[in-house]
Amino acid sequence: MNKGRIPISKYIKFALIGLVTGVANGLFGSGGGTIAVPAMVLLLKEEEHVAHATAISIILPLTLVSAFIYVSNSYIDWSLTIKTMLGGVVGGYLGAKLLNICPSHILRKVFAVFMIVAAVRMII
Repeated sequence: MNKGRIPISKYIKFALIGLVTGVANGLFGSGGGTIAVPAMVLLLKEEEHVAHATAISIILPLTLVSAFIYVSNSYIDWSLTIKTMLGGVVGGYLGAKLLNICPSHILRKVFAVFMIVAAVRMII
């Protein structure tokens, strides 16, 4: 890792990726990773595994802020939340484990297919 000075342009990229990711996460309730991962890979030239793992770390505080606002405005259905939370926790654990064994070129293709399927489902 380069320990030298980071150019101001890279700080601007960091801030823009964070801003757009935060807006998407707050507005849509998710989706920050679909912005953060490609942005880190394409704009910051990060490796796929690093980008995916970093996106999760970025999304945690964004989600906490968004969740606070959703709770404050009584938007959360707690019955639905409790019923789906366990599956989400297990899925997150399994996904993180799979990230460790999935080669970057496969990870990129799986992520692309997921994004395309999600986009098509939203359009139809």
